[in-house]
Amino acid sequence: MPKALLLIDHGSKLAAANLMLTEVANVVRELKPELIIKIAHMELAEPTIAEGLRSCVDAGATEIIAHPYMLSPGRHSTYDIPKMVADCAQEFPEISYVVTEPLGVHHKIGEVILERSKLDNVD
Repeated sequence: MPKALLLIDHGSKLAAANLMLTEVANVVRELKPELIIKIAHMELAEPTIAEGLRSCVDAGATEIIAHPYMLSPGRHSTYDIPKMVADCAQEFPEISYVVTEPLGVHHKIGEVILERSKLDNVD
């Protein structure tokens, strides 16, 4: 049963901001090369969520895990994205899907903050 991970961010009018999600997808792909990894933007940029789901299906996925690439459980990650995914997934009734929680609080996020703040090696 081929699985796909669809990373979904808000989307931006700035190309550099949208490119970041592609870079995140590349990192995840390196960690899990057997998984189909695709991206989508909720608004303001392409690929859209509908296009992202379609690319997962076209790549052979029979199960899609949609992950809101957002920090907090705000309206976009808990309502808008799940609704948009559900609406778009109606086109593929043979495909199962789930929408995960956003990134939220995790020990590794704390590590990244300390690394970026140049505080990770301070005693």
